[in-house]
Amino acid sequence: MPDLSLQKRLAAEILGVGESRIWIDPNRIEDVADAITREEIRGLIKDGVIQVKPVHSNSRERWRKRHLQRKKGRRRGYGKRKGKKTARKDKKEEWMNRIRKIRRFLRYLRDNGIIDRKTYRRLYMLAKGGTFHSLASLKHYMKEHGILKEKR
Repeated sequence: MPDLSLQKRLAAEILGVGESRIWIDPNRIEDVADAITREEIRGLIKDGVIQVKPVHSNSRERWRKRHLQRKKGRRRGYGKRKGKKTARKDKKEEWMNRIRKIRRFLRYLRDNGIIDRKTYRRLYMLAKGGTFHSLASLKHYMKEHGILKEKR
């Protein structure tokens, strides 16, 4: 097989791309080897013997596989984590979700007549003050203080 480095270099300069992106038709290698001037290379480009390969970006296949695994909960262990806990899950978001759940429950109790308005307001303010760490802690508090009767 003849050395086509000169032809590749000339074609790359003419087309304004890198040498690695130059494609030469394997059936017409002899014609390309005979071409040594820019004019002859231009003619071969026009005929389609020499062409430019398309630009290839990074493959996303590996990313897709990892992403599917992460959706299942894999690859999320302590060794993969960087930064504080609050960098991954916002404190405010956590508080909002917790307080909304507690307030929804208190509203349900008040509307169904399980607790009166005065008790509702007191528990609401306690919740606002951060007394309850979760809905379970609110229920525990209510049982301790005899507000919520246990189901039989």
